[in-house]
Amino acid sequence: MSAQPGSHVLRRVRVRVRGTVQGVGFRPHVYRLAGAHHLAGYVLNDSHGVLLEVEGSYAAVAGFLDRLAAGAPPLAVVESIGAEELPPTGEGGFAIRDSPPAQEIDAPVAADSATCEDCLRELADPADRRHRYPFINCTNCGPRFTIVRGIPYDRPLTTMAGFTMCEECRAEYEDPGDRRFHAQPNACPRCGPSTVLLGADGTAASPAGARDAIHGAAAALASGMIVAVKGIGGYHLACRADDERATARLRARKHREDKPFALMAATAACARELVSLGDCELEMIRSRRRPIVLAARLERAGVAESVAPRSRELGVMLPYSPLHHLLLADLAAECGAGALVMTSGNVSDEPIAYRDEDALERLGAIADLMLVHDRPIQTRTDDSVTRALTVPGGQRPLMLRRSRGHVPESIALPDGAERPILACGAELKSTFCLAKGRRAWVSHHIGDLRNYETWRSFTEGVAQFEGLLDVTPQVIAHDLHPDYMSSRYALERAGAELVGVQHHHAHMAACLAEHGESARAVGAIFDGTGYGPDGTVWGGEILVGDLDGFRRVGSLFTVRMPGGASAIREPWRMACAWLQAAMEPGSGAPQIPGPLRGVVEERAWSQVAGLARTGVSSPLTSSIGRLFDAVAAICGLAPRVTYEGQAAIELEAACDPGEHGRYPIGVREGPELIIDARPTILAAAQDVRRGASPGVVASRFHGAVADATIRASTVVAGACGTDIIVLSGGVFQNRRLLEASIAGLTGAGLRVLVPERLPIGDGGISFGQAAIAARRISKAPGRGGA
Repeated sequence: MSAQPGSHVLRRVRVRVRGTVQGVGFRPHVYRLAGAHHLAGYVLNDSHGVLLEVEGSYAAVAGFLDRLAAGAPPLAVVESIGAEELPPTGEGGFAIRDSPPAQEIDAPVAADSATCEDCLRELADPADRRHRYPFINCTNCGPRFTIVRGIPYDRPLTTMAGFTMCEECRAEYEDPGDRRFHAQPNACPRCGPSTVLLGADGTAASPAGARDAIHGAAAALASGMIVAVKGIGGYHLACRADDERATARLRARKHREDKPFALMAATAACARELVSLGDCELEMIRSRRRPIVLAARLERAGVAESVAPRSRELGVMLPYSPLHHLLLADLAAECGAGALVMTSGNVSDEPIAYRDEDALERLGAIADLMLVHDRPIQTRTDDSVTRALTVPGGQRPLMLRRSRGHVPESIALPDGAERPILACGAELKSTFCLAKGRRAWVSHHIGDLRNYETWRSFTEGVAQFEGLLDVTPQVIAHDLHPDYMSSRYALERAGAELVGVQHHHAHMAACLAEHGESARAVGAIFDGTGYGPDGTVWGGEILVGDLDGFRRVGSLFTVRMPGGASAIREPWRMACAWLQAAMEPGSGAPQIPGPLRGVVEERAWSQVAGLARTGVSSPLTSSIGRLFDAVAAICGLAPRVTYEGQAAIELEAACDPGEHGRYPIGVREGPELIIDARPTILAAAQDVRRGASPGVVASRFHGAVADATIRASTVVAGACGTDIIVLSGGVFQNRRLLEASIAGLTGAGLRVLVPERLPIGDGGISFGQAAIAARRISKAPGRGGA
């Protein structure tokens, strides 16, 4: 080993740091680290991340490089560090330099992060100058994605640009020893954003005795009023969670008949009074991402019945902004309540309001008061939703909706995108995805594109991401369904190569790509609706494939969807179709199950049975989502639905935890494997006639579907010589089904992959489309691929 150069010999190194390193205190970290090692040089943000040069003794530079990533700030994600030797210059001192003009952008933006403990202590300290200041933040917390307008992440390119720092805030910003050193959203009551309480007509409201706008809003909530609250990514509608009159009134005004409301609990201790929280749930609910966590409702939970009708779970989150912390603390002081309904600020099926004028127009008829502030929101962002999944060896999170706290974190593409890609996603629970090089950025949750406001949110979001990430797509991937709004958008964009991707292949590819898996796998892909290349409606598919392609080797037995889309809105139609399919040919129409008598007219039932027999206006479907609908309706649960997936959700909620039996279900091998649920339907209907409870029927049905999933996947895996099983699609949001399937497949010696960083439903489709498109263009003739 050669001797280390003497301490008098200088070394200079240029270092490029890539990853999420802007807006997270990385430059201050570099500044302090350089000072600790007595190094000269500079650091700056640019369009690729952080660039720095350090000069000093060999030992000092080596020590600096060793600690550069290891001691990074909590919000930083260091993807790579590249060092280049330079001639020493004899420079003295170390400086944070201004960012150069942006060129090609390749620097990820950080996600919004919940208020840190240091800021919370200041918020509660009457002696602190930021006591009760609802916009307190530092380099370790606060808004990022929702306020950024461009890269590099500097104050002029955020929605804080209109607020000039006062002398005290500027001194903190410029002090390397301060927690707010170069914190771009830094502000205080003298110079930063402020709140105001408005009436529904937009005029200022000043409740008697209110210390400030937040205290006034808390007093109004305590008295039973509904308040629209402007948060970080948009508006919420809030009311007391224990007030039945208030929650029922909110439901009526919002036109949200059945879908559960989310709750915000003041503390983890308050949350534990509402739901059962294990270690995994606690870790999620306390994390800086602050998602809504679905967990089992406790019997002692003091929430109104209208919060979550017919649900054994509640969706609970903790405050993630100082404004929320103050509001919940003031509410507790007013009336002792520890939780609020905190649901999206919209009318049912619309995107959340995030611009003040829009909120006044759309929410004025719902809210009694509006708690607003003057910091603009650049990007509307819903709350993320997770639940804990029990798997062999412990628990892990299951992503249901990926939005605030996660977006715009990038996900690696296995092949990389040789040309920039836009993937347009699906129709329901829509997201889009942009990909450039090795990175893919899946958007925040957009919603269901059938609504005009949501469609506009989709198109605006695509344009914003393209600008923020400096991506001009040369390839556009889309679903094969010709009537999806996302597909139409792709087809109408000019100047790009189009790549059509089958819906269920995209589900499978998203999971494989997320896990970096290139081998061939078996995919059990179960959802409600997907366009099948054979012209039928797919949704219960056994696939074999990889990113290159797939074969459909099995499916659920196909039945008719009487009335097409009407069968989705009225699950009793699927009950009729499945019962018709299970009868002997020529037997006439099936009888109406007892729980549906008086709910469905005899004439309507007979007409729908006729559609199912003849196939008129009734496409074939292999959808397991529609099978769940059928069984739910046979039990009398959700014969008509008001939101997507309602029947399946209520069927899962109805399950009797003490019932472990299962109905018969066929798995027929052949040229194409068939999962035959006709015996299942007949057994369920027979149990209902005998007076079995919905809980027993639901549990036995779940057992049958899990059994079929395990048997079918195992058979196909053996025939194809693979041990990898992918479980994905919206049906697998059902925890009971997913856990039973994983346990059975793992017990059979198979390796099970489930989406982890992406939603298991349609929110992950866009990433799968991008991964498939990247693979196709990398292997296109003349591009060096196989």
